[in-house]
Amino acid sequence: MVLDGNVIGQCLPRHRHQEFLKFLRTIDKQTDKGVDLHLIVDNYGTHTHPEVISWLDKHPRFHMHFTPTSSSWLNLIESWFREIPDERIRRGIFTSVVSLITAIMEYLEANNANPKLFV
Repeated sequence: MVLDGNVIGQCLPRHRHQEFLKFLRTIDKQTDKGVDLHLIVDNYGTHTHPEVISWLDKHPRFHMHFTPTSSSWLNLIESWFREIPDERIRRGIFTSVVSLITAIMEYLEANNANPKLFV
């Protein structure tokens, strides 16, 4: 989630360091190169994998901030994630993973069409 309320998101099938690197590359491509980026993440192992650390060393505009264990409430994006079921998924009928991903991405696109700061 960037300062203007836009959300950069992807639905990936796994949550390994490879997928996290793919997401970091997406963020890098979709943001102004002159902007420092502060990422608030949990202490999951994918965020501290040696390949991730190596990539971050080569991209100094990325600054990682780790929340303490069991403190997801400190990360605003976790609260934003909570709204997806409330606003889009709950009571929906999804006949496949693809249809669920489509619904999530449509929600993200709708959010970004009229972004608002999330507090």
